[in-house]
Amino acid sequence: MRTRLLPVLAVLAVVLAACGGNAEPDADETTTAAAPSTVAATSAAPSSEPVAPSGSSSTAPADTESTPPSACAGDLPLLNEGVLTVATGEPAFEPWMVDDDPTNGQGFESALVYALAEQMGLSADQITWTRTGFAEAVAPGDKDWDVNIQQYSITPERDEVVDFSDGYYTVQQALVADDESDVASATSLADLADARLGAAIGTTSLDYAEQVIAPDEQVLAFDDNAAAKAAFNADQVDALVFDLPTAYYITAVEIPEATIVGTLPASDDAEELGMMFAEGSELVPCVNEALAALDDDGTLAALQEEWLNQGGDIPDVSN
Repeated sequence: MRTRLLPVLAVLAVVLAACGGNAEPDADETTTAAAPSTVAATSAAPSSEPVAPSGSSSTAPADTESTPPSACAGDLPLLNEGVLTVATGEPAFEPWMVDDDPTNGQGFESALVYALAEQMGLSADQITWTRTGFAEAVAPGDKDWDVNIQQYSITPERDEVVDFSDGYYTVQQALVADDESDVASATSLADLADARLGAAIGTTSLDYAEQVIAPDEQVLAFDDNAAAKAAFNADQVDALVFDLPTAYYITAVEIPEATIVGTLPASDDAEELGMMFAEGSELVPCVNEALAALDDDGTLAALQEEWLNQGGDIPDVSN
């Protein structure tokens, strides 16, 4: 009897399995289909955690599917294959670049470029630097560089003819004056009505001086910060307007007899610095992705702290 019963039981087991509810097999099939995506997403960092059993409520496949593809995947859209061509100013000032040498990785913008390149899968020897004038680089047309970084504020007017990355630094304007001058005691914009002011041409510092401070005398515009400093030394201006990090450097190194009178009131929209690209550059999404990664992991804040935040008790100039 036992010999004849075993085949019957085997057949019965197969039939019962085939007639069971559909919910469990469907769940197993879903888990199996999603498994390759899950493995691919986590292969870079293997986990020692046990694998969840089939039919579990793991959300890993859904998270993987919702993650957009990397903008940096594959070959980067560069002018010269495998080489990132970066433009900066002539000269380049501290604390943005140190010793007017962008290749040394010293200074906020130089260090940022090398950190971004590494994030995009490029080595330091795959970066080449070139120089441009500040204003001429904003002109419409083709560019002989991939990205230009020299404290360009993102403005609607500029954005009509070039493209910008997301902002990498939020700017405050500051006023620099001889610490023995009348301007050094200014506490409000009204105190600057009679001041002779100057700033570098093509900068938002000049725009701020002309449009926000709006002194009685015409604001003097200089080709660059070096010319502005020379005019200050020649007593052609009472005060200069710079972004705050440049003001720190100017008063610490180039015009040590000067002082930072104060930070100036913010305009309606926060001013941000962005890296500049030719209009329609396909490199912008990749740089933005890399910049976001550096922001998320704390690298961007660490670079700002190292190079730009000089400390000190700087007063505010009120409206």
